[in-house]
Amino acid sequence: MAGNILIIAEAGVNHNGSLDRAKKLVDAAKTCGADIVKFQTAKLDSLVSKSAHMADYQKKNTGVEESQKDMLSKLLLSFDDFVELAKYCKEIGIQFLSTPFDIESIRFLNDMQDIWKVPSGEITNYPYLVEIGKTKKKVILSTGMAEMEEIQAAIDVLKENGTEDITILQCTTEYPAPIKDVNLNVMQTMRETFGHPVGYSDHTQGIEVDLAAVALGAAVIEKHFTLDRNLPGPDHKASLEPDELRAMVDGIRKIELALGSKEKKPSEVELKNRLVARKSIVAKAFIKVGERLTEDNITTKRPGSGINPMRWNEVIGTKAIRNYEEDELIEL
Repeated sequence: MAGNILIIAEAGVNHNGSLDRAKKLVDAAKTCGADIVKFQTAKLDSLVSKSAHMADYQKKNTGVEESQKDMLSKLLLSFDDFVELAKYCKEIGIQFLSTPFDIESIRFLNDMQDIWKVPSGEITNYPYLVEIGKTKKKVILSTGMAEMEEIQAAIDVLKENGTEDITILQCTTEYPAPIKDVNLNVMQTMRETFGHPVGYSDHTQGIEVDLAAVALGAAVIEKHFTLDRNLPGPDHKASLEPDELRAMVDGIRKIELALGSKEKKPSEVELKNRLVARKSIVAKAFIKVGERLTEDNITTKRPGSGINPMRWNEVIGTKAIRNYEEDELIEL
């Protein structure tokens, strides 16, 4: 059951450097009904310096303390692997997407995908944003750790270089993200401030926040997933397992249907119940022809097939046009 809300199953680096596991993640995303399966592409030497330390969440989730470079060296796939992955996605019928983390990766991926996902960490990377903007493709922009002014600056760079189609994602950059730090309400602020569609990139545990984001108008939902949350690696703990991803997708599609339109009118299923549930003006007791109708001898009861009670004042004071037994529908 596809819908208008774009659901991105974020495999990220949860393949732990294995192409075979990456393909299994593609299979799981497809089976669970996601629109897109997303990975992360980088050249290690362009991504991180030798002196870069692991984030606290990375130390906690991996149980190891080493340099970011050493950690990532075990998690990245090669460019050749991504060529194979993109081909595999096409074969099984799910859209491939990978987030580039450097300009070389942008140029490599450019012929392989029609949209870009800009991660939160690159929102202040001017040369990177220029390179993305020049492709003139749709951009999905994560805003974790960002101030409103930084988001505006990134949008300006993208637009100045040719990109107009931008969706802005609220995001909390922590793995897993505490519920109290999610701040879903800012999606409306960003929609009103920047004039672009908004969505949510989720690092919380569970699926409740994603469903709430959809109810608040998210056009895109991105969620990390893994084959097994107990696998070693920095992101597995903040990821859904396949059965949970399936539940999230199903829940989003149901909420999407429930949201409906902004027009208030009876639905088709309601119309058949209107006569049953609404009331009409009826005789409270026997009324003789010519008798004046008053609050003492008329009332309102189901069904709604007679005079609408909203015409009560129009009926009061008139004379009965015939005899009425108790509960009979009044006529004018």
